[in-house]
Amino acid sequence: MDDKSQTGLFHRVKKVIIGGSRNLNDPKIYHKISLTALLAWVGLGADGLSSASYGPEEAFLALGTHHFLSLFIAVATAITIFIIATSYIQIIELFPYGGGGYMVASKLLHPKVGMVSGSALLIDYALTITISVAAGVDALFSFFPFAWQIYKLPAAIFGVLLLIIMNLRGIRESVVPLVPIFVIFILTHVFIIMYSVISHLLDFGTVAEATINDMHATHQELGLWGMIFLLMKAYSMGAGTYTGIEAVSNGVPILAEPKVKTAKKTMKLMMFSLSFMVVGLIISYLFYSVSHQPGRTLNATLYKAITANWDPTIGMTFVFVILLSEALILFIAAQTGFIDGPRVLANMSADRWFPTKFSILSDRLVTQNGILLMGVSALIIMVLTNGSVKYLIVLYSINVFMTFSLSQLGMVRHWWLFRKEEKKWKWKLAVNGVGLFLTTSILFSVIIIKFHDGGWITLIITGSLVMVALLIKKHYNQTSKMLEKLDEDILPAISSSIYELEHASGEKKPTPEFNPKSKTAVVLVNGFNGLGVHTLLSVIRTFPGVFNNYVFVQAGMIDAGNFKGASEIENFKKHLKEDCERYVSFIRSNGYSAESFTAIGTDIVDLVVEMSEEISKKYPNAVYFGGQLVFPHETFFTKLLHNQIVYSVQRRLYHLGFPFVILPIRVYSV
Repeated sequence: MDDKSQTGLFHRVKKVIIGGSRNLNDPKIYHKISLTALLAWVGLGADGLSSASYGPEEAFLALGTHHFLSLFIAVATAITIFIIATSYIQIIELFPYGGGGYMVASKLLHPKVGMVSGSALLIDYALTITISVAAGVDALFSFFPFAWQIYKLPAAIFGVLLLIIMNLRGIRESVVPLVPIFVIFILTHVFIIMYSVISHLLDFGTVAEATINDMHATHQELGLWGMIFLLMKAYSMGAGTYTGIEAVSNGVPILAEPKVKTAKKTMKLMMFSLSFMVVGLIISYLFYSVSHQPGRTLNATLYKAITANWDPTIGMTFVFVILLSEALILFIAAQTGFIDGPRVLANMSADRWFPTKFSILSDRLVTQNGILLMGVSALIIMVLTNGSVKYLIVLYSINVFMTFSLSQLGMVRHWWLFRKEEKKWKWKLAVNGVGLFLTTSILFSVIIIKFHDGGWITLIITGSLVMVALLIKKHYNQTSKMLEKLDEDILPAISSSIYELEHASGEKKPTPEFNPKSKTAVVLVNGFNGLGVHTLLSVIRTFPGVFNNYVFVQAGMIDAGNFKGASEIENFKKHLKEDCERYVSFIRSNGYSAESFTAIGTDIVDLVVEMSEEISKKYPNAVYFGGQLVFPHETFFTKLLHNQIVYSVQRRLYHLGFPFVILPIRVYSV
């Protein structure tokens, strides 16, 4: 089978699995891939809502035999949800184009602080996928015999792989099919909580009395500070309950217009629904005196206790449906990691904290590299932790609350600095101030209490990622200085050359008659800069008098930075054309024929090949040229951080029979 057949087969298989390319020129494309408040509640809010499947359980079990103290935890958790959600609504208003932890800390504190927050977020989103799928598998296998537990890890791995494929298809397409599942989850859980509460209305007095007695018994057994420590421990262990709140503010760019209004609706939906779930489940635990059973989640134990007196067939069917919906809603929650994780990675890549290739969109208009990185990372974590939710929740909570705390600190600083311009600054400062106190308290509590149970591992992983980001940023900064030096050396000479040519004989050198059959130099450029000009001058210097025609080709990459709306795309097209026309003007002033070709898309190589095929028809004697940076010291690191597109283009054009010459552009340390 030849290369062409293999390529064709690959594209056919790819289209079947993840779908065909999206059309950038479709004016409705942004509507087609954006999420309404309801879909955002499913795709983003589900992360927070699904945490009710494991957050309340961890808090309840952390109290040991003092279960009735969980009422205080339920109230404190609901209050915390409202405070954190309200503080993030303020972040959404201040950052209408996306106010995730990375952006907030970068803009309001310092870029390096933002990088720390972003690094914690990336680990958080990988863990979001892992813990959501693991908890979903736990819920599902709670229905099956204990002997089936050996199949949990393979099932979890399969679940992550399935989600990777779904997300490569695109955001909206991966969320829409899950709406019915989300609705079933909401209805069944609202029913089970209401059933539990209504059937035990006469028991509220008994529960209140038992709570008071438990409080006195705990005080006598542990003392006042011992009881406070126990409550703080349980409150902190339930930290997983709040972990999805940040996702909405970070996902604002993918929401439907008006984005801020849609985001605030989504946040409120999640805030009220999550509070209802947490309080309702904890009260139900008390009503039915549930306790931990091997191979079964606490929620599964509750559901079986509630349906114990029902008709066996109806009861078993209901338990299966509610556990299945719980498992699937957790799978939906994993979507947050695939939606927001690559977006944070793309933003950090655009700021040069990570390789720029992670900001590139695929032809499905998703950040494919980011999705794959998040998915593969989740798979590795799943295998290393054996899918243990108890272990994962420690790793998860520390990174989440690190980001929460930095975001709240940034907002507190902002309201204080702009207190003269903001009329309601005291109220807003109070909201974020309380949020800062709560999130910081939870962060340090989890680190201290669970330091030896995985907390130290999280700190090492996050710290290592921060160090890698600093090294990458340092390299890109050094490269920028080298390129600036190249611009300073070349661009002034170009201006001087044009001036001399125009004034040497009092008039411009006449442009020769256009002859498409003459030797033509096709030069690949990427903006009007030292690299492009150096490539052009190298062609003229290396092949003097050979070429009469010059064609400049520039393919614009659509990435997460410029894919923000139709107007942004049009401005990008205009900018590309203006850059190429500057080359055309320069070469014509030297007495040669010249024109330019530009295009935008998500694959530079494909775009260049398509334009080259068009150029070859008009200029049959064309030779293609591209410049490649040569660093003082070539390493694996430089190859990883800088694209090798010119080599890919060369291979594709060789296959078509087009001559392609790569010219070295050496840069020097400054």
